[in-house]
Amino acid sequence: MKRKMLFSFLWITAVLLSGCMYPKEELTQNQVPYKDQINAVQTAVDDFQKDNDGILPIKTKEAKTPIYQKYPIEFKKIAPKYMAEPPGNAYESGGIFQYVLVDVETNPTVKLLDLRMAETIRDIKLRIKTNGYPPYKKEISKNVYTLDYSKLGFKKEPYVVSPFTNQNLSFVITGDAEVYIDYRPDLYQVLKKTGKEPKPGEDIRSILVNDSMFVPAYSLPYTIDPKTKEPVFLVE
Repeated sequence: MKRKMLFSFLWITAVLLSGCMYPKEELTQNQVPYKDQINAVQTAVDDFQKDNDGILPIKTKEAKTPIYQKYPIEFKKIAPKYMAEPPGNAYESGGIFQYVLVDVETNPTVKLLDLRMAETIRDIKLRIKTNGYPPYKKEISKNVYTLDYSKLGFKKEPYVVSPFTNQNLSFVITGDAEVYIDYRPDLYQVLKKTGKEPKPGEDIRSILVNDSMFVPAYSLPYTIDPKTKEPVFLVE
């Protein structure tokens, strides 16, 4: 009898532990970018476009929407006909990535946008709203500033982890209180690694996109300083 009770206890414990572990495993899967999932979505997008006279399965956004957030894929248009369901790491499936398209005019290509970045930006903007005004600290380019985070209640300066280089990236703010991620460290590293020499005045963000699964979300345009050859904000 005791042995039977012990077995029952162990079986229930195992079930409870497996129940606790499953969400963590699922969460991990939802946070990992997989190349095969991107390829599957790319195939679905290509097939949809062929069957619909060149129309793309994207959500409609305002014309002024930043370029790398402008063309999110609408999975309702491609699932289940062109793929069974959205990938597990897609926002629509509880994941942390939004699937987007780049080069929509010439070569529609599927990329990922890390939505965790948006959460930090929302937090900063909420604190600015509570504060009543942006506590500008230093002008680093025309209409681009750093923030005094201590006045917003931050004990440490907030950052995001780059999907391109895994280094920490800081934030900047414009005169109209829009918050952006500063990708200059990423651009510097990629330029140094590839040896590319873009022309001054040219938006160089595409060099991050071309050989990556990701897009530089929530970014301002960048170009090359003609003297230092280093990335700087593109002043329009």
